[in-house]
Amino acid sequence: MNGQSMNDQSMNGQSIGPDRRRDARTGTDLPLVVWGVDTRGERFLQEARVRDISLSGALLSGLDSELRSGDVIGVLYAGKKARYRVIWVRHSASEQKAQAAVHRFTLDECPWKELLAEEPAADPTATSNSPEATEQD
Repeated sequence: MNGQSMNDQSMNGQSIGPDRRRDARTGTDLPLVVWGVDTRGERFLQEARVRDISLSGALLSGLDSELRSGDVIGVLYAGKKARYRVIWVRHSASEQKAQAAVHRFTLDECPWKELLAEEPAADPTATSNSPEATEQD
């Protein structure tokens, strides 16, 4: 990977510096169900894919619904539900699908924590940049 870790943000293949994630992400490609309310105020429920998972967040892909930064969505993976806040959304120019980076609400258990059990343990109680902490401002 040209010396770049998965925790370096990149744009068009160029590193723009280290990101602010507390947990390292693990590359994967897993099916899941996402639900919420889109930008038009309409409820949605759809299948999508999860990539680059961590205890605190993930990268979702294959999203059909219009989302924006700050939206709250639900995720169902392997029978486990959790709420996530949308951090950013990227729309594909070639497809009618989107990707979204999401951050888990700290009160909800990580649905894929068993998959990360072999990763170095991170402090799951660290909440300084959690959605709950930012909502109190």
